[in-house]
Amino acid sequence: MFDYNWLPAPKNLNLSLDDVHIWRINLHQSESQLESLRETLSSDEIARAERFYFPEHSQRFIAGRGTLRAILGQYLGIEPKQVEFEYQPRGKPILAAKFADQGLLFNLSHSQDLALCGVSYQHQIGVDLEYFRTMSDLESLAKRFFSPREYEHLRLISPEEKQQTFFRYWTCKEAYLKATGDGIVQLEDIEISLTANQPSQLLVSGNWSLRELTPADHFAAAVVVASSNMNLHCWEF
Repeated sequence: MFDYNWLPAPKNLNLSLDDVHIWRINLHQSESQLESLRETLSSDEIARAERFYFPEHSQRFIAGRGTLRAILGQYLGIEPKQVEFEYQPRGKPILAAKFADQGLLFNLSHSQDLALCGVSYQHQIGVDLEYFRTMSDLESLAKRFFSPREYEHLRLISPEEKQQTFFRYWTCKEAYLKATGDGIVQLEDIEISLTANQPSQLLVSGNWSLRELTPADHFAAAVVVASSNMNLHCWEF
């Protein structure tokens, strides 16, 4: 239901008003690839990478941010190192004001060794990616962060379905919050209509589109854009 073909990106990337491009990124890179990506980072990004306690977390950050620069550089027609970011109050990176006339908006999410980058033209966008992990407090988390109707749905389904359903709800909600820029505190205010094999629906006011993705086995993902239409293209970086 949520499988899309992940294709090599065309040389000339064309992003029209209703287009949404999702890039699948492998964060497990060789030492030489990591070094090349590291060279494109700004000094503050390198400092951030060096603050991680575990080496794999540092490597994933370098791979993710370096690849993000490479992707955005293709749309902007500049070198990855020339891409500049500013940060919103909650830390979400956006393109620097000097690129504002390009109308390019993006969002990045990562889990384990996988990342997804969503890119849109003039529409706010949010992407969330989660690896299915075993959680003993799944129902209590749902009770805290989901609407009563969502919680009841999760409580009544079989144990085998619970984990996947929980992460489907979570990614849909998170993608919306990342698109709006709101924090996790509003998670319970967003309601998702979810059935086993049907596309999910976002039950919020305003013009929003939601799509679920399965970028790899044992992963759930969702993308939300501030538009009534979403022409989705999935690229493999």
